[in-house]
Amino acid sequence: MKGNEKLLTVLNERLADELTAINQYMVHSEMCSNWGYEKLHKAIEKQAKDEMHHAEWLIQRIIFLEGTPSVSKLNPMKIGKTVSEMVTNDQGAELTGLEAYNAAVKIAREVADEGSVDLLTKILKMEEGHVDWAEAQRSQIKQMGLENYLSKQTEGAV
Repeated sequence: MKGNEKLLTVLNERLADELTAINQYMVHSEMCSNWGYEKLHKAIEKQAKDEMHHAEWLIQRIIFLEGTPSVSKLNPMKIGKTVSEMVTNDQGAELTGLEAYNAAVKIAREVADEGSVDLLTKILKMEEGHVDWAEAQRSQIKQMGLENYLSKQTEGAV
């Protein structure tokens, strides 16, 4: 089924966002693992896996619409040097993503592609969960202090 060119462009832009997020999350996840923050490592790694699913679904949709998935484009990443920077950078990227997905849903509706509307809405809702998680982490850091927060992120003495 031949898809709308404008929508295919937007789907490829969202694919670039997802591929970038995968890489940023994986770096942050491995940094947390290296620092001994296993709970954060696992939580951020799960988000990277969510982003992998989003990329997979976008690739499937682009192919279904007879487009060519562009998997070699990445956007600039913002790698944090501290846990606080990581959470803040990831939240910022997710908030930007919410705006982009809302705009993509609007375009899909304009071209009457309800299949793409459904997919983009599904991803949008998952991204909202990522924003909520980051907000909770930032709130915990503020309320209990960074040191107490980080002490809760370890698996304990080995």
